[in-house]
Amino acid sequence: MLELRPTCEGCGKSLPPNATDAMICTYECTFCEVCALTRLRNVCPNCGGNFAHRPIRTRAQLAKHPARADAHPVAIDEASHARFFERYRDVPPSER
Repeated sequence: MLELRPTCEGCGKSLPPNATDAMICTYECTFCEVCALTRLRNVCPNCGGNFAHRPIRTRAQLAKHPARADAHPVAIDEASHARFFERYRDVPPSER
């Protein structure tokens, strides 16, 4: 069951369960579309994976399985991610 984390881990933007711009990696690290595709260039700073749009849970499903309420820390170390990104720059997500 996805946690549906409430905020972007890059900039702190609110990402409610129905957010169409929420993106996640395979470990559910959560970023807004701008951070995931622009700042991070589609490479998760935590696992090196790529991002996909997070599915939206219906209201009925949310009533039964609520979204996570507590936010993850907001932090992207730009210098560290730049070095990390260099390892994956030319490697397709399926081969990372």
